[in-house]
Amino acid sequence: MARKFNVVNVWEEDVAVEFGKPSGQLASYAIKSLEAAAQDLAAAKIDVLVTAPIDKHAMQQAGFAYPGHTEFLQHLAGSDSEVLMLLVGDGLRVGTVTGHIPIKDVSNAITTDKIMAKARLLHQSLLRDFGIVEPRIAILGLNPHAGDNGTLGSEDKERIAPAVRRLNDEGITAMGPYAADGFFGNGSYKHFDGVLAMYHDQGLAPFKALSFGHGVNFTAGLPIVRTSPDHGTGLDIAGQGVASEGSFRAAVWMACDIHRNREVYKTIGANPLQPQKREKERKEG
Repeated sequence: MARKFNVVNVWEEDVAVEFGKPSGQLASYAIKSLEAAAQDLAAAKIDVLVTAPIDKHAMQQAGFAYPGHTEFLQHLAGSDSEVLMLLVGDGLRVGTVTGHIPIKDVSNAITTDKIMAKARLLHQSLLRDFGIVEPRIAILGLNPHAGDNGTLGSEDKERIAPAVRRLNDEGITAMGPYAADGFFGNGSYKHFDGVLAMYHDQGLAPFKALSFGHGVNFTAGLPIVRTSPDHGTGLDIAGQGVASEGSFRAAVWMACDIHRNREVYKTIGANPLQPQKREKERKEG
């Protein structure tokens, strides 16, 4: 019902919940809830989805075949669709090229094409979801000091820098690769609308240091709007009444804002300052 708090019960049996102790049995009900919400989204019964944190180990014990919400929703949208995990808060928007994979696999997972695909998603999201007219994107390096011109690894010079050049050729304003420590330490992030990190902790650790408690996890690139709080399950404080609702509240309001921005974007069509047009004008002088 419109303008009412609606609760949908997706199971009939009584379920005993012991605060702070995850289990595969309890996680199975989280899966049922997620699937029910996804079905309502597909049926246009709801406009946006705000997910609560899940215990990934318990979810997998219950038979959940995905690393997290993002991958589940990506599958629903089509297995070939590319998505971007984006952390948003305090004017800071940080996406990652790779997601929930081990550190030892990061280097092999980073390619020039993958960086460009994620940067395009970030650029499109900044236009469509956040209403930014001419987005500026910073690309972080992989190695310390962004490889130090090949001294500390070749990925920055051979994969990341070419991606930055090619993105600019497409009309997307991208700069880098930047050494991650100095980039956040000296406040350079304040001069960009979006930041693309190479791996999970490289982007999320500084983000949470700067915005923890009111940041939002947004999945860019999906046909639906999905947000989530920027924190985990907090099992150590479950049931104690001391958890902060700030991040979850921010996730709800941001989902509403992004939905509204998308409606406006659909109404006016593609942004009048399209990157292709800007690039043509730049080349013509």
